Amino acid sequence: MSIGARAALVFVGVAVWLFCPFPISSVGVSESADPGGLRLLEEVQSVITELAERVKPTVVSVFPIQGPGRPTDAPRERTPNAPGSGSGVIIDPQGHIVTNNHVVGEANEVEVRLSDKTKFIAQVIGKDPDTDVALLKIATDRSLPHASFGDSGTVKVGQWVLAVGNPFGLERTVTLGVVSGIGRENMNLSRYENFIQTDASINPGNSGGPLFNMQGQIIGINTAIINFAQGIGFAIPSNMAKQVIQQLQARGKVVRGWLGVGIQPVTADLGTKFGVTEGEGVLVNEVFENDPAARAGIKAGDIITKLDGKTVDSPNLLSRLIAGLEPGATTNIEVVRDGKRQVLSVALSERRENAIVASVPPSRSEVKLGIDVQNLSVELAEKFKLKDAKGVLIAKVDQGSIAQAEGLREGDLIKEVNRSEVSSVSEFTAAVSRVKRGETILLRVLRENRAFYVVLKTTEK
Repeated sequence: MSIGARAALVFVGVAVWLFCPFPISSVGVSESADPGGLRLLEEVQSVITELAERVKPTVVSVFPIQGPGRPTDAPRERTPNAPGSGSGVIIDPQGHIVTNNHVVGEANEVEVRLSDKTKFIAQVIGKDPDTDVALLKIATDRSLPHASFGDSGTVKVGQWVLAVGNPFGLERTVTLGVVSGIGRENMNLSRYENFIQTDASINPGNSGGPLFNMQGQIIGINTAIINFAQGIGFAIPSNMAKQVIQQLQARGKVVRGWLGVGIQPVTADLGTKFGVTEGEGVLVNEVFENDPAARAGIKAGDIITKLDGKTVDSPNLLSRLIAGLEPGATTNIEVVRDGKRQVLSVALSERRENAIVASVPPSRSEVKLGIDVQNLSVELAEKFKLKDAKGVLIAKVDQGSIAQAEGLREGDLIKEVNRSEVSSVSEFTAAVSRVKRGETILLRVLRENRAFYVVLKTTEK
């Protein structure tokens, strides 16, 4: 029977024993009775130790080497707990190793130490800062111990996992825990986030090390911890890592699909304005000229609700789905426009390195409006770095106003009021005058040539 199958049976048995409603003495765990519970615990221990012994040789220590500018007499080695040092995992007999981009940093070479204490100088095949994945390669004639990837799409909250790494220079430290959560995002750790959360102890130096399931398969690459918390660690899902690694092996870099829109979450106020519920889809606040979305007919004010049939409920998810597609791929995007749903076919291009795909203004509580506006002049456009010649400039934002609470500031350019374009103070005033007291006003705003929507609530009095 495989280790994974044994583990499943043993953990079921232990659960039954641990949560038995009768006192321990009544189930026979005594000197004179058959110690069945003890045997179950010993079997669990055997499963975990066998798994640990099997996977530990696949885990390596990683120490970045300074670049060509380093002094010639400087030592090649780094201390085990030096900043930047971390862990990695061998993924094939040829010596490819996966680790974190932040472990490698700017280095082109890293020192790798195997479990048998042998050392290699590994070349950096490629890095992807957007997912914090890096791929290394060591040259050797011998076949290396390696681990295979599992399917992170099947990972369940509560399942057992094993983390192996080199925290604080303590090589091949093994910790056992469970999956505490999946699909964690908005952690501000990388551009594309879909983390597995685990309570298996992860510390500085574990970065880049593997997170194993009970079959000894890699289901994640450990990448971060919350410093002020215990038992909260994050791992990059294996499916995301595999996709990145395949491109790094083939190209040395990652090429991603590009839609060409600015997006933001759908708040309750925005949902009311656009005829959807809170969190239903993401709001397109900008469509870049001559990019795929513009060519396909997507417009500012559209709510993107699905991509190839997959429900989209956050900017992070849409960005991740688009990035997972190859440039040139055609995707079907469902949008809600003026309360009606339609599906548009979009041929993606390649994402630009300096692309900004989301613009998310804050959303806060209801207070008075509180803005002064003026017509846009050439001088003001230059002062506030605005390329657009049309719109109404915010000259002043009152302290404590709803405008300030919603993140508006001096120099913002108002392009639309309740979906109607405005190009002068008179047009802005006319549009606002049509709003009854207590109603909301939807503004489309440009700031340093980045657009976003915001809802302002007028006061009742």
